[in-house]
Amino acid sequence: QVQLVESGGGLVQAGGSLRLSCAASGSIFSINNMGWYRQAPGKQRELVAVITSGGNTNYADSVKARFTISRDNAKNTVYLQMNSLKVEDTGVYYCHTWPYGGYWGQGTQVTVSS
Repeated sequence: QVQLVESGGGLVQAGGSLRLSCAASGSIFSINNMGWYRQAPGKQRELVAVITSGGNTNYADSVKARFTISRDNAKNTVYLQMNSLKVEDTGVYYCHTWPYGGYWGQGTQVTVSS
């Protein structure tokens, strides 16, 4: 069973930065796509950013130009660099991998204060 473990969340002021990490176990990391999702209080989970096995990236309009997703296949880790954070970015951030298996991490809390 593949395990995904997120880290790097915390409390920051609006305008600040955080870098989230998601470390994966197993041998399928390099051929899987990776994505970051988030869920704000009282809202549905939404896709934030995707990086494919080939390294192509896509972002939700709300985070474009502020967030950057990247991956290090040697470390089986995907990152989300979050800059110019807004209060609206507050939520639990989850990483996800597909199509082989299809696994979710436990989530890491990001809180942005004004």
